Amino acid sequence: MTAQAEDGAPEETFVESDNHVQGQEIVVEGEFLYSDQVNAVRTPTPIINVPQSLSIVTADEIERRGYTSIGQIVDYTPGVTTSQGEGHRDSIVFRGVRSTADFFIDGMRDDVQYYRGLYNLEQVEILRGPNALLFGRGGTGGIVNRVTKKAVVGENFGGGQVAVDTFGEFGVQGDINLAAADGVAVRFNASYENLANHRDFFDGKRIGVNPTVRIQPTDSTTIDLSYEYANHDQFVDRGILTGADGRPVEAFQDIVFGDPELNFTQLEAHLLRASLQQEFSENVKGVFSAFYGDYDKLYSNFYASDYNPLASPDFVTLDGYVDSTQRENLILSGNLISDVDTGSIHHTILVGGEYISTSSDQDRFNSFWDTTSDDNEIFAIARPLALNGGMGIGFATDPNGVPTSNDFTVDISDDTRVSIDVFSLYLQDEIEVTDWLHLIVGGRYDSFDIEVNNVVANDLRTRRDEEFSPRGGIILKPQDNISIYASYSQSFLPRSGEQFANINGGNDALAPDTFTNLEAGIKWDFMDGLSLTAAIFDIEQSSPQPSDTDPATLDVIDSNIQGAELQLRGHVAEGWFVSAGYSHLDGAQVDAFGNEGLRPRELPEHTFSLWNQVQVTDRFGLGLGLTHQGESFITNGNVTYTGLGGDSVTTRATLPAYTRIDASAFYEVSDNLRLQVNVENLTDTLYFPNSHSTHQVSVGAPLNARFAVSGRF
Repeated sequence: MTAQAEDGAPEETFVESDNHVQGQEIVVEGEFLYSDQVNAVRTPTPIINVPQSLSIVTADEIERRGYTSIGQIVDYTPGVTTSQGEGHRDSIVFRGVRSTADFFIDGMRDDVQYYRGLYNLEQVEILRGPNALLFGRGGTGGIVNRVTKKAVVGENFGGGQVAVDTFGEFGVQGDINLAAADGVAVRFNASYENLANHRDFFDGKRIGVNPTVRIQPTDSTTIDLSYEYANHDQFVDRGILTGADGRPVEAFQDIVFGDPELNFTQLEAHLLRASLQQEFSENVKGVFSAFYGDYDKLYSNFYASDYNPLASPDFVTLDGYVDSTQRENLILSGNLISDVDTGSIHHTILVGGEYISTSSDQDRFNSFWDTTSDDNEIFAIARPLALNGGMGIGFATDPNGVPTSNDFTVDISDDTRVSIDVFSLYLQDEIEVTDWLHLIVGGRYDSFDIEVNNVVANDLRTRRDEEFSPRGGIILKPQDNISIYASYSQSFLPRSGEQFANINGGNDALAPDTFTNLEAGIKWDFMDGLSLTAAIFDIEQSSPQPSDTDPATLDVIDSNIQGAELQLRGHVAEGWFVSAGYSHLDGAQVDAFGNEGLRPRELPEHTFSLWNQVQVTDRFGLGLGLTHQGESFITNGNVTYTGLGGDSVTTRATLPAYTRIDASAFYEVSDNLRLQVNVENLTDTLYFPNSHSTHQVSVGAPLNARFAVSGRF
């Protein structure tokens, strides 16, 4: 399976790439995922022999598709969907399992909640299924690994892009690589985005700066050093209400249920990365990596917390809070990869270890209205709402015409100081028994220590989890271009959750949630440059919970998700690139007695995407595609609305199914200059792509276009 640009040419023809040593990422060349370095599979395994579903989106595809966010990539990836993330963070649902922390950069954990840029990436890798052996805790439904661009020794090149869209959003980015000396190269990537979209009040900026250095003192040694600075500031939009039928109220599609001044998020981050790749011999290679991240984030918002369309259809209840996070992550990891023969059997052995030290301080202040002495207040629904923010205090008028003011400094909800130490060891053996039979056996040990100082409650909690996560797989190869596989893996998530705010209240004695995954599938490279992957899977979550009737005892609450995926990717004919994906998902919550409950939230039964890129002439190309998401539920339970006359309606908040059509066109003015336009929502469809809770439903963008000029020198 060869990585190629969508126009049929090798992607290096426009986007500079070093296909042999790329720091810590997967590099696709021929059929192999070269991993002399840390990456999503960590060993030099052919894609066709990886016993799980994965998708790789290259820098060239990101540029040609006009992608500016992880969410846009997810729209065209089978088995995964987006969640709203409260309007301030990337949030992905991997096969029905929501996550805000299963993000990695060059194989290192990047778990702070924010929107991640694409300007400095070589590619994005999305793996489905639990991945604890390689990534530790979390990774329950899948992970996203961003692979950054590294300096290229011995070459001088540069490039950039200027783009503007029909909402007024503007962006510029640049990429310069310089051969500084013999065996030394410097690369500099930078980006500035001035944000805008279709929603009232939305604005902001994102700045990214990423200088890197590569040093190759010998042919067997490579050192990569990187510093990245991120500065983000943008408006927060948490969507609109649902009505008595459980569906978004289309009449409210243009209303922002927030404050123009006090709905915002700010992030400043400093990220340092270093890696040493060393070939000890032809059969033994090592990768040793270090990562330090310093994140400072502030999140302020009002949002719709309650709405009764029967009793008071013209009024909405707002809640709000201000939340800050200061986090430092230190990660040290090492991997040894060796090729060993025992008789006629070949082994690729991975031995690795990881240490993570995290310090995370977070606090939250609720809104506090002087009219209610509470965090909730009722307002008349209008565009805009009767809110006027400033200086940390919101001023408004309640439905009775009484002025009311909010203070974000009175009601402290949470103030926790968290420290975490994680030690991990893992071992994996990929065994080539014969040409047609391969096995994978491995396991990982994690020691997860957490201490939480709850300042508000004057309470100190500690807990240690020691978990073993096994992995096994079998691959049958009736032909070199076909793999039939089955795999088993486990993962876990500590009771402190993804963001460590607490150890689940008073339940700090509870064991972690565990996730078990079974997957079987086939990978078939049935044409040169065209591959098909088909998979079926089953994910079971087991979560110990205090009994409702006797809190001293534990009930085990399970949920089960089954599904199937299809992915077709490659060139149907010369100049015609196709990327298609389909997923079918089903699932149920299961109580302690084995009774199946409601279908889990954010689990559309069907999703489908298709993209065609056609090279019409040597210089001109067109793209056309669609993404479809079936109906899904917003929450795990029902909602009951009661009218003034006592009549009631019970419904379940629902995201309607939608289909969005997108298109593109590009023209190569010269070998070094390209003009392109990417059109989203060609039919101007009103749709609701995701949500966070019942009355926080995102409104999809109407017809819009992004115009870009890309060049290289």
